[in-house]
Amino acid sequence: MMTSLLLAALAAAALPASAETVVIVSQKNPATRMFSEQAAQFFLGKSTMFTPIDQAEGSAIRTEFYHKVADKDAAQVKAIWSKLEFTGKGTPPKEYHSDAEVRKAVAADPKAIGYISKAAVDDSVKVILTLP
Repeated sequence: MMTSLLLAALAAAALPASAETVVIVSQKNPATRMFSEQAAQFFLGKSTMFTPIDQAEGSAIRTEFYHKVADKDAAQVKAIWSKLEFTGKGTPPKEYHSDAEVRKAVAADPKAIGYISKAAVDDSVKVILTLP
């Protein structure tokens, strides 16, 4: 009995590593859904319709997000933003260090768009894209 409880606890602890990532906007934002390609445009500086809110550089969720929406790694994303910043065409997204911080920032700004793990969603934000 104790062994199965321990295994269940270990399995639950391992879940966040493979948790679904969702793209979120404020409840005040009229958007209801979005495709990965569209989300990538905001997070790579190709559109200013939304204000992207990023997770911390080096975080697993950030690495996974850019891989899934844009097929880019951290160095490629950094290079894109460095070029945009250098040419005066964009400023990299503001970074936050947790799902809760990203959720709070997105909820407070109707133009903001961010991504968090699905488990961190509450009624202050709206899910417009779920990444497998």
